[in-house]
Amino acid sequence: MTACLLAGAAMLVLAAPEVTLSWTHSVERVTWVETWQVEEDALRLTRVAVRGSGAGMEPGPDAVLEDGWWVSPGGTRVPELVLAASGATGAGWRLCADGTRRDLGAEAGAPVRLAPCSAPSRPVAR
Repeated sequence: MTACLLAGAAMLVLAAPEVTLSWTHSVERVTWVETWQVEEDALRLTRVAVRGSGAGMEPGPDAVLEDGWWVSPGGTRVPELVLAASGATGAGWRLCADGTRRDLGAEAGAPVRLAPCSAPSRPVAR
């Protein structure tokens, strides 16, 4: 099964419908990793792992500690993700899919949208 994901202006055709989105919190310097399943009309969160807590980085109530990571099952389903691209943190996000890493939002600019190719585009409120 293949999946298609819009990542900003790029269209990615994926051999596997799973992607990992990770970043380092700008204040806490803590790594956060989310695993998403690309579905026909939505993205479904299947796993969250955070390497610490604080400043809005608290693990979910169902999280368990695994090798230093607080891991929670997902369950959330959204039509798209909108990632702010302030350029202030320098790092942005890392999107990994099909064994390839893509860096997103490291420079200031328009928000980066992640959505299945069949999902309708929506304006971003500023």
